[in-house]
Amino acid sequence: MTAPRSQEAPEGLTAAQRLRQAANLVNGSTVLGVAVAVAARTDVRRGPRGMVLAGGYSWRLPFAGAFTLGNVVLCRCPADKLAAQPALLGHEEEHCSQYAWCLGFPFLPLYLLSAGWSMLRTGNPGTANVFERHAGLAAGGYPVRPRRPRRRGPSEVEA
Repeated sequence: MTAPRSQEAPEGLTAAQRLRQAANLVNGSTVLGVAVAVAARTDVRRGPRGMVLAGGYSWRLPFAGAFTLGNVVLCRCPADKLAAQPALLGHEEEHCSQYAWCLGFPFLPLYLLSAGWSMLRTGNPGTANVFERHAGLAAGGYPVRPRRPRRRGPSEVEA
């Protein structure tokens, strides 16, 4: 008699995490993330919840301390230091899911448009960025500031 199969996914992944992992592999965004991680000579490690952590990223762009490409989280700090920051890791995990929902590469221009909108509205690329707001501004290191006040036009100026 054989032992019953466990309903738990490999590595303890939930069905949603496995689906996200597969979607980002198929849509090519994780492949791009691994390629960038290897080209940047990062320390690539298996991370929690189906993510790949690439520590020691040193290229100039993007300016962020950590960013996500598919299921790959690239960070300037060592990968084990990122793994010890559950709030930031959860923030980046949300971006992994956003890649899956956007079918991979469309996430990049959508994110850039949202960051540009946020810069215009708040002077910060994350504060009014729908993707960053959904992932959690504070966890991602973004300030939670009120939007810049709208400038009054000549017809709106009080006498």
